[in-house]
Amino acid sequence: MTNTGSDMFATALQELGAVLARVDEAGIDTACETLARAQKIVVYGCGREALQIKGFAMRLYHLGVEVSVVGDMNTPPLGPGDVFLASSGPGETTTVLTLMQVARHAGATVLLLTAEAAGSATALADFTLLIPAQTMARDQGPQMTSVLPMGSVFEGALFLLFEVMVLKLKGLTGQSSEAMRARHTNME
Repeated sequence: MTNTGSDMFATALQELGAVLARVDEAGIDTACETLARAQKIVVYGCGREALQIKGFAMRLYHLGVEVSVVGDMNTPPLGPGDVFLASSGPGETTTVLTLMQVARHAGATVLLLTAEAAGSATALADFTLLIPAQTMARDQGPQMTSVLPMGSVFEGALFLLFEVMVLKLKGLTGQSSEAMRARHTNME
């Protein structure tokens, strides 16, 4: 790969496309159906994954879903009928594992997004959507598969996956673009 901007963009887009092409379509549908049935949803991710999942939470709010982000002052308690959506690319993030246990103990459904099918987090999830992308767990030596640094390909795949999930959820919830737009903040 050369260092020209267009070559770097082409490589990054190719890598993201290859990852998303391997995500199970039926799994995406199951995740969306789980979210659409939830009474309320609480989301969590660490680091740059948190930025992606917070963007998804905003879109869920635009869809009229009751959604919160762990750590926000208005995050309600979870219980039966609720969903805890967690992202842990490496599948071993200590905070995610602990929060998954809390959600399970409260009776909530735990939905996990990860790149590591054998990670500890999968054992705590009711449903796991595998995103087969490089994370910081495999970003060095012969395990390295992406030119993008550390977990960037996983985080980029999350963004695109979430946009497609929003489109699917829009259909499942019967929301119009106008209704979504009406929920957008006017405090900008």
